[in-house]
Amino acid sequence: MPSPTPPTAERRPHVREHHGDRFEDPYAWMKDLEDPALLAHLEAENAYAEALTAHLAPLRSTLFQEIKGRVKETDLSVPVASGPWWYYSRTVEGRQYASQVRAPRTDPATRPDPEAAEVPGEQVVVDGNAEAGDSEFFSMGALTVSHDHRVVAFSVDTSGDERFDLTVRVVETGEVLDTALTGIGYGAELSRDGAFVFYTRLDDAWRPFQLWRHRVGSPVADDVLVHQEDDERFWMGVSSSRDERWLVLGLGSKTTSEVHLLDAQDPEGEWRVVAPRRDGIEYDVEPAGDRLLVVHNTDTPDADLAWAPLDATSHEQWVPMLRSGEGERFVAVDSFDRATVLSLRTGGLTALRVLPRDAAAESGHGPAWDVEVDQGVHSIGLGDNPEPDQTAIQVVVESWTTPRSVLDVELDTGERTLLKQQPVLGDFDPANYVEHREWVAAADGALVPVSVVRRVGVEADGTNPGIVTAYGSYEISSDPYFSVARLSLLDRGVVFAVAHVRGGGEMGRRWYDEGKLLAKPVTFTDTLACVDHLVAGGWMAPDRVGLEGGSAGGLLVGAVLNLGPDRFRVAHAAVPFVDALTTMLQPDLPLTVGEWEEWGNPLADAETYAAMKAYAPYENIGAVDYPAVLATSSLHDTRVYVTEPAKWVTRLREVVTSDPLTRPVLLRTEMSAGHGGRSGRYAAWEQIAWEWAFVLDQLGATEPVSN
Repeated sequence: MPSPTPPTAERRPHVREHHGDRFEDPYAWMKDLEDPALLAHLEAENAYAEALTAHLAPLRSTLFQEIKGRVKETDLSVPVASGPWWYYSRTVEGRQYASQVRAPRTDPATRPDPEAAEVPGEQVVVDGNAEAGDSEFFSMGALTVSHDHRVVAFSVDTSGDERFDLTVRVVETGEVLDTALTGIGYGAELSRDGAFVFYTRLDDAWRPFQLWRHRVGSPVADDVLVHQEDDERFWMGVSSSRDERWLVLGLGSKTTSEVHLLDAQDPEGEWRVVAPRRDGIEYDVEPAGDRLLVVHNTDTPDADLAWAPLDATSHEQWVPMLRSGEGERFVAVDSFDRATVLSLRTGGLTALRVLPRDAAAESGHGPAWDVEVDQGVHSIGLGDNPEPDQTAIQVVVESWTTPRSVLDVELDTGERTLLKQQPVLGDFDPANYVEHREWVAAADGALVPVSVVRRVGVEADGTNPGIVTAYGSYEISSDPYFSVARLSLLDRGVVFAVAHVRGGGEMGRRWYDEGKLLAKPVTFTDTLACVDHLVAGGWMAPDRVGLEGGSAGGLLVGAVLNLGPDRFRVAHAAVPFVDALTTMLQPDLPLTVGEWEEWGNPLADAETYAAMKAYAPYENIGAVDYPAVLATSSLHDTRVYVTEPAKWVTRLREVVTSDPLTRPVLLRTEMSAGHGGRSGRYAAWEQIAWEWAFVLDQLGATEPVSN
């Protein structure tokens, strides 16, 4: 039987000229997402990927069944108290999506058993399966319940383009009060009396730029524009304070922020600016009873904590409370009647610091203490805590090998109570897996943390298959998280490593600043240093290394492959930002202008253009052997157009010298999904199984190990 033939794309000459540089791009035509030729090409790519991997169908089925077999398909989340109800989510075997439900809070001290099959008096708030209907994609953008708990407002996206249609409904009866709002942005909030909905509209670049007020049940034509953000760097989002006294409008670019407040009992009133924006100054506001708490970077790059009068209108009214210490990064603050909880990073990991309320203390807070964590390498963060008067806070803890655990932590004593740990079925035993962190010397001497996860018995003997994943952008940290699906990799002897490279936020603001704008190449050289360290240390065989990254991490994959293609056997780039320079030269595209603070503006600055030109994956492919490559994308992705991976894959096939049968280059596009891929849990497991079957086959790790 003849081998499948890779698709070929029509070449249409297009010349790009900027700052004296001339670049000919024969595939620029792929930017037209409605071009029938592009759709036909994507379908042909999918058919080629399926044909070339047909032999992996049994492995895909095995992986899917392994994932499914470890998941408790009918399950409850931990119920959370809000007013007279316990709120929680419920999953049911055979259904793709969770239902958001509630049960009467007849005994405030006794929450429903999260292991119970049935809860007396349970009401469905929103059933994701019913709302999804026959749609191949479903995502929820807003879910908010009125102050009196009578009405729910929620919005859904059934295409993946991140535009949502909103419904307002009476919870108990199911009566629909409003469906007038369509094509809106993420998030929505009800006024305290439930009479109004505040929502955002998107501009042509998919940026939330307008906040509107809509009276429930009235025509959209009567809606009132509350705020319009004309600075194209800024996005907006609307939320409410924990005590529901305030509606909060957050405006932010990559480096600057501004917060507006509105009395929730006066929905038609005037919004107030807490402090006018100042370039380079970021701040978050938490209403805390009779004052505001503010996390800001005015004096310290890694942020400080201050308080301000409730009616503050200037940063000059901020009063210092707590400064970040050496190696700390303040991230957010949450206020409760009994204490303030500070979310921070320290030593490259997350932490929670409790500042008890103490009227005798000058700051208004007693001695601080950190919530204890048993795992050395971990993630910790606040769970769902909707009520200010809680005596205990819900905290979520997990690690690479410890399932997600939800605890109650008493604010007065620090006592911890395990409410629920993520159930993992089958023969799972956390003692069979090991995690640790190593430090790698980068080219300039900086020490880069690397998380290493493996099955017990897998030793550093230089023979193991390995997968290295990295992100390194937007000050986003790749913190430890437990994955049922990852167990299928570990059980096949794969050493899984996460390189916490610069450009991310693991080690604070400096870590981010050293891997952005003109310094962006450091992100890629850090990744190579980590790979070389893992190979030299024996954790991975030099000919059995895989590389994985998504979105901006997909740009990392492409750039790293261009720098060191011989280091890898296979690479998976998910929704990859691989044609970054072309995109950053087009301010009319979604996200571009707002991204200039991350990557630089190559239109206006020749040095930025030259820097991006030197690392942009699409423009730097070498005529040498590359590893096998799988690029995955989604037709309705508004963040990274399918254009980018489609062009990149086509160019790879033209230029690289690898054997197309043993080291194929594939593009697989989800035709009914967005940036995050498939939406339903079973569909998502199928997608993961498809992708990992390809990677495991290339690494020679298709069978479980016997240790």
